[in-house]
Amino acid sequence: MNLAKVTGTLVASRKEPSMEGMKFLVLRQLDAANSETGGYVVAVDAVGAGVGEVVMYASGSSARQTEMTKDRPCDAVVMAIVDTWELDGETVYTK
Repeated sequence: MNLAKVTGTLVASRKEPSMEGMKFLVLRQLDAANSETGGYVVAVDAVGAGVGEVVMYASGSSARQTEMTKDRPCDAVVMAIVDTWELDGETVYTK
């Protein structure tokens, strides 16, 4: 699992038929201290996340383990919206 901030959406009018109806989000990857790493990833949204929210996402074969993405050609999926996280006893992020 990885952390990221939703920075945008992506629309693809032509795509694999099994991906029809799915919402795509552009994510900016974060490190454990809530600093942006500079990397981006496009992920299917399985939880209804919005721009500006911090999320957890899975990639690789793990991305195909949600009910929404099972057996679909998906390499990243948002599977949780982060409410808060702590690092070494200090709150790093609160929604």
